[in-house]
This record gives sequence, structure tokens and C-alpha cells, in this order.
Amino acid sequence: MARTTDLSPPPPAAEEQGPAEAPHSPAFPGCRSFHLTRDAYEAYDGRIEYWDAATETAWAVADTSGAHERPSRSLAALCEVVASLRGGAIACRGSLDLVWNAGDRARRRILQADEVVWIYPGRSRIPDGGLRLGEHDRPDVVLEVDHTTDVRRGKLDLYAAWGFPEVWVEVPDVRSPSRAAGRQAGLTIHRLAGPGRYRAARASVAFPGWAAAEIHRAFNEPVRSPATDRALERVARTLGARDGTGPDDTRWLRRAREAAHEAGRREVLRAILAGRGMPDLEPVLAEAAAAELPLDTLLAAVQQCRDAADLRARLRFER
Repeated sequence: MARTTDLSPPPPAAEEQGPAEAPHSPAFPGCRSFHLTRDAYEAYDGRIEYWDAATETAWAVADTSGAHERPSRSLAALCEVVASLRGGAIACRGSLDLVWNAGDRARRRILQADEVVWIYPGRSRIPDGGLRLGEHDRPDVVLEVDHTTDVRRGKLDLYAAWGFPEVWVEVPDVRSPSRAAGRQAGLTIHRLAGPGRYRAARASVAFPGWAAAEIHRAFNEPVRSPATDRALERVARTLGARDGTGPDDTRWLRRAREAAHEAGRREVLRAILAGRGMPDLEPVLAEAAAAELPLDTLLAAVQQCRDAADLRARLRFER
């Protein structure tokens, strides 16, 4: 499938698109470089780390595996949990093109992350295809997975120069023979601390209080642990408190809560009826439903009635 990124020169604008130019010769350890023309890039269907129109050179990860792909898929799933508990959507867009336009408006540089996340997609300018700096809002979080690569030696400088506010660099627990010996498993959160400069942070700002160690654990555990569940709930509550939202703002969670509440009330009804030697619950519920009586009204009548005849009288069921 051909790319949707438009590499043709954009229309004139009063304001220059994109930030100041990034370093010209970034390093991409663990990647292979190959010639890729502008036209060929538009039709290219593979993943890359970086593409430079000036030299028509692309870099792609030389060694990919499930260990490389797993954290980005995990992040999308974890974001869905946070979004549901918070009561507000979060958008994950995968490895879309991040396009920088040079001052002459013709040269292009393109990065591809492993995952990008917008915390407030409803009020963000999110692209359908490639993200153009200056035209679209930068994602709140960019994830890079260093299974066999090292983004610190070039790609991270580009993210900083292009003004991405928060970059997570994950080194999976599963090792690769081609991983540099000095690369230790873990996740580092890089927060923009000034123009073109990152500072390592203990926890995310985009996902308030979600610690780097907690994120790394969530990416690498085979089954989501209770500790990860607690961390997700904590982050969701923090976001919800800030936004004035909660689980009931997520339709399926609200319906699940209402269904559980109704099931609980039915159990109370069943216990009361059984204790008084009255008819089974289902016929009573059927008659109440036919009379369009709310379950709360039925529960109040059952708690107050003396016997089956009194219940029918209170509810005015016809014999």
C-alpha cells in the first residue's frame, strides 16, 4: 500500500513550517541505509527510521522481531485502559511519518517512531496521513524501542530539535545478540527542557505520575499484573480529576456498572422472596416488567409487603 504522506512542496504560508533545522548527519546504529528516491518513498510500504530527501537516503532497522514490536502494541492497549477509566479518548497512531520542512520548503526529512500518542485527540490537530510540523500538533508521547538500535546517538537529537515534548525510549528485557553490550533493559523518559535539549525524568508528565519503571514493567510482563492495574487506575484518576471525567463517561463501563448494580438488586429481591416463602423471582420480575415498573419500585414493595397478595396489591398486578 502506497504512503499517504504528500512530499510535494506545500502551498505558500505566512509562517514558516517546522522548527529550526536539525543536525545534518545523524547516526543510526543498528540500521541499514539504502538509496530511496522521493518518488520511490511515496510508494514504499516498509518501515524506516529516517529518510532525507537531500541525499535520497533511508535508514531501516536491520534486525526486527516480536520483541521490538511488542512495546508499541502494549502501549496502545494500556492507553485504551487509561482512556476508559478516565472517561476520555486517547489516540495512538502507530508509526506514522513525522515530516520536517526545511526553510526552502522543498527539502524534507522524515522520522518514523514506533508509536505516537495524543492525550486529547478531540482538541488536537491530528493528521490522517503524515504529520507535518507546523501544520499538526505534536503528539504528547513518542515511543522508541531500542531492541537492537540506540536512538540516543542521533534520532533523539532530531526529536529534540523538532520540539517533541516527551520521548520514551524502551530497551526490552528480552535481549538480542545484536544489541550493544552496554545497553541495559529499562525505559527512559526524555522531557524537553529547552530548545533542542532533553532531560531524563523519573515519571511522565503526559500521563501524570506514571513512573518509567512502571511503564517498563507493563511493557515486558506476559500478563498484566495487579501492580500495573493499580498504576493505570492511578493515572486515569489523576487525568479524570483534572478533566472532570470518570469511568461513567465511558459508555460500556457505565453500562457494565448499571448491569452489575441491577444484578445485585435482583439478588436482594431473590433473598427476600425466598425468606418469606413467596413465589420465585422470575415470575415477579416478568409481571413488574409487563407493568413497566422500575426495579427500585419493585424492591421497595417487596421489602414492605406481608405476603404475595399484599405484594400484588401494592404493585396493582392483575390476577
